Amino acid sequence: MLGIAALCVAQAAKPILTPTPEPASQAPATPNTDAVASMAVDPSTYKIGPEDVLKISVWKEQNLSGSFTVRPDGMISLNLLHDVKAAGFTPLQLTAILTEQYKKYIQDPVVTVGVEAVNSKHIFIVGEVGHVGAIPLTPGMTVVQAIAVAGGPTPYARTKRIYILRGPQGKQEKIPFNYKSALRGDNPRDVTLEPNDTVVVP
Repeated sequence: MLGIAALCVAQAAKPILTPTPEPASQAPATPNTDAVASMAVDPSTYKIGPEDVLKISVWKEQNLSGSFTVRPDGMISLNLLHDVKAAGFTPLQLTAILTEQYKKYIQDPVVTVGVEAVNSKHIFIVGEVGHVGAIPLTPGMTVVQAIAVAGGPTPYARTKRIYILRGPQGKQEKIPFNYKSALRGDNPRDVTLEPNDTVVVP
């Protein structure tokens, strides 16, 4: 009995070790692409289009604020105002329109309009890539980024002979692009794509 008691006392005397929590990972958080897109849009020049997602805020009016998708007919549906045309206007122009219309219901409304996601602009990519077809054009998208979205070049791609077709049919400008040089950083700048550009990867 004494031996058992001594063993219990000895075990009780041992310090209790608590596991040290592992340090939090220092890996950078995944960027919010919608937020990046919104920041990259120039509110004074960008033309809103169908399927774009708008972030509309009316100060102190939560029931009037939120995210709104532009319908194929170019309209958005808002509380109080019902259907309002958004396509074809810049965010600043739409801000002025909504501010004026909300004055019928709110004293001195403070309205802000941003583009939360750009879905109305596309480019096309054909040839030796993982996935050919249309790609949503995000603000500032480059050829390298577009090729990455399309699954990258295939082993058979002639990446030194890539080119971009830009402009209306029959009057298209052919812009050469060396993919390998762009990856090495030899190009002074990557080519920024425009709506309806076609990237050809031979």
